[in-house]
Amino acid sequence: MDRVRIGCNYVRQPFWKVILGVPLIYLPIITTVPFMIIGVFLIKTHLRYVGGMDIRSYWDFAPTWISHRYRNSEQPVLDTTRFRPARYRFFWIFNCKLYCPLSVALFRYAAYLVMIVENWWCPFAHSQKQEYAEGAVDSSFWHVFPEDMEKLHPDDKKNSIWNEKGE
Repeated sequence: MDRVRIGCNYVRQPFWKVILGVPLIYLPIITTVPFMIIGVFLIKTHLRYVGGMDIRSYWDFAPTWISHRYRNSEQPVLDTTRFRPARYRFFWIFNCKLYCPLSVALFRYAAYLVMIVENWWCPFAHSQKQEYAEGAVDSSFWHVFPEDMEKLHPDDKKNSIWNEKGE
């Protein structure tokens, strides 16, 4: 697996770049999270209205509080850093227990719901379709109507991501 290279360059970055870069972590989340929450609500409502059941919840994607390695009182901080807030326990607790895991969970949950929508409405294979297995459905919209299912390519008829019977 290829890795993104950050650590090898961080210490060589000028301080002004680091300070300018830190808010860029938060601005996209602050501006997109409200829309993501609305989008998740709308997609989940859509799925329920078309008959969706057993849809995983957002909390299935968020780590449990107890699974975090450090408790609040023992959260490590950096003493030797150019970025002053990194010296405070609250900074790390906020980022490592709230911001990062809950944001990642929200985006993963939204992707999961969109995979379900894709598998329901569009049971047509493409080069990335196997990546949608997390949002597998019992049968697609096309599989509900056997007379229309005959229009599908044989591989699309039998794909287990959107046809659990494989018929």
